[in-house]
Amino acid sequence: MTSIRDIRLADILPPNIAKDPKVSAAAQALDGELQAVTAAVDQCLLLARIDELPEPVIDQLAWQFHVDFYEPDLPLEQKRSLVKGTLDWHRRKGTPAAVEELVTAIFGDGEIQEWFEYGGQPYHFKVLTTNTSATTTDVQRFTRAVESVKNARSVLEAIEITATDELNMYFGNAVHIADYQEIRQVV
Repeated sequence: MTSIRDIRLADILPPNIAKDPKVSAAAQALDGELQAVTAAVDQCLLLARIDELPEPVIDQLAWQFHVDFYEPDLPLEQKRSLVKGTLDWHRRKGTPAAVEELVTAIFGDGEIQEWFEYGGQPYHFKVLTTNTSATTTDVQRFTRAVESVKNARSVLEAIEITATDELNMYFGNAVHIADYQEIRQVV
């Protein structure tokens, strides 16, 4: 099977005009340009190649796609993740799923807990994560990002960071049972 990168214009000319020397010469003259355009098509595929693009291109895409919560000092992998998800987030702004995907993009893991799941005030929600490396700066950045994605009536009540670790704990117990005796001197 012939690849689109290997095909020449002369190969696809109809037989009735392929024998004309002027048409054949024109086809050969155009082949170089058409192959150059075909080779450059890969450069147009930005979203499909986002994991290969350099950081300045990622920054430009973030500006172009209006990533509201994008910060220039984020790590490159987080930038790529935010740019990948922004078109979908814009489509689904105001839904808990969009906020939950944002939590995953920024903290690496986490979930949303709605007010009716934990007995809070109506239209409030919490963010639960186990990422213990989240700093105060990350939390402030995340709060700004949530404000741009959540619906207008919902209120972010808390961000709960849960740390778990295995600890060796030892318990001891002792029971002593005895009678109480009083000894007195008799005179």
